Amino acid sequence: MPITSITSGVGMEILSDVFCLPVQIVNLCLIGNPTVSNEFILVDAGMPDSQEMIIKACEKRFGEGCKMKAIVLTHGHFDHIGALQELLRKWDVPVYAHSLEAPYLTGKTHYPEPNTEASSGLVAKMSTFFPRHSIDITDHLQIIPEDGSIPVLPGWKAVHTPGHTPGHISLFREEDKVLLAGDAFTTVEQESLYEVLTQKQEIHGPPAYFTIDWTAAGDSVRKLADLSPSIAITGHGLPMSGEELTSNLHSLSQRFYETEVPDNRK
Repeated sequence: MPITSITSGVGMEILSDVFCLPVQIVNLCLIGNPTVSNEFILVDAGMPDSQEMIIKACEKRFGEGCKMKAIVLTHGHFDHIGALQELLRKWDVPVYAHSLEAPYLTGKTHYPEPNTEASSGLVAKMSTFFPRHSIDITDHLQIIPEDGSIPVLPGWKAVHTPGHTPGHISLFREEDKVLLAGDAFTTVEQESLYEVLTQKQEIHGPPAYFTIDWTAAGDSVRKLADLSPSIAITGHGLPMSGEELTSNLHSLSQRFYETEVPDNRK
């Protein structure tokens, strides 16, 4: 996919144990403190054919011979699982996801066709060419327990945030109120090619062309706003924190249906 933002490949240490890696137009996260251990958890798996970039970033942060313990998926869209199967060939680890996302990760169901008219932006128009087929990782898939606990991530909770997809989750750590939001909301206008390339920071709802349930999406944004996160790493866009995050996320939750929902939503 010949779209790459100016931040692609430029990793950002958010906290000593939370590292954000932009890969073309999407962010993934490495959770683990390299001063303590060479083990880490990967959250999402980037764009197709990005495995070499991801492996190099992991080895740069955690050292050669580093050990991935597991992969956690916010959801199964192509830009979040693009390098998944290749990474599983290198690291034979469990993959955690919500039960409602399982059909797209076991080869049973494809995602619906995108709504190319959801926005006038060029990325929305291009979305008809984006892969939406399911993959089959049945042998690796582990369903996240209903209480949101993730065995490999003590202190973190999976928050069910449907709307963009049925089984979309965000990850939240109550101790320091760090939020990995996936595509529940974004900090860039993902439908606009110019905004994606330049990474102009502004808060928005989930990518409109692939969002299938706008009522659930609005409810999910409100759920995340109620958590009062101190910092948010979204699937698309630069991390946002502090008062800027608080005010913008509150505003988004209040005006969601007026500003984010397409007139011709499917």
